[in-house]
Amino acid sequence: MEVRYLNLHIGQRHLVDKLHWQVQPGECWCIIGRNGAGKSTLLRTLSGMREIEADGEVLFEGRDIRDWRLADLAKIRAYLTQSRHDAFGYSALDTVLSARYPFQDAHYWDAGDDVALALHALQALDVADLAERDVRSLSGGERQRVAIAALLAQDAQCMLLDEPANALDLAHQVSVMQLFSELCQQQQKSVVMVSHDLNLAHRVATHALLLMGDGRWLSGSRDQMFTVDQLSECLGHPIQRFQHNGQTLFLPQT
Repeated sequence: MEVRYLNLHIGQRHLVDKLHWQVQPGECWCIIGRNGAGKSTLLRTLSGMREIEADGEVLFEGRDIRDWRLADLAKIRAYLTQSRHDAFGYSALDTVLSARYPFQDAHYWDAGDDVALALHALQALDVADLAERDVRSLSGGERQRVAIAALLAQDAQCMLLDEPANALDLAHQVSVMQLFSELCQQQQKSVVMVSHDLNLAHRVATHALLLMGDGRWLSGSRDQMFTVDQLSECLGHPIQRFQHNGQTLFLPQT
């Protein structure tokens, strides 16, 4: 994915000014910024769910996102929203199977390979036992893991994730973030995620994009971006960095 001269505005606020940015295979990017800095707005724009402002470009495989057929675009990029509303009583399995729709031709439903892939994704997210449950009956964390399973089943090269650890308990936060890291390392997937947890982000990210909320932005490797001064300015609060048992920890200064 490549971004050129991308501007983001909300009303009169200029959130991002002329963003130039590339995401390569195998890279795991974390987008960091305070509330209202434009993180979710950026993801919606990258996914094609929000119109690109004048002069900006978002390219997948060197081709402008506006030139892709939606069904073809869905094969190469996947998007996990921050929240969702289930209007219909689909089972968890059917919800995951729906992510296979772009790969069907003139027919659709329950192709054998798709079912196997969907069940494997549910297993990877520790919700295989919920396959026949109505998604409206699931807890927030269970529903989030089903949504991530659908994302895995879509099997796109580039995954755009808006707070993937949202609503998850601690154990599943760690396992889900580690899963995305392994997809980058082992399958050369590209991951771009919004996360408010600096410690989890630092653990799995290879790179970071800092949105300052006033048009300014910084991008680079994890070690270049995860400095106390830059994080403190980005988040609007002093951040402290510690080493504990071989791990780097970031905590707000009290």
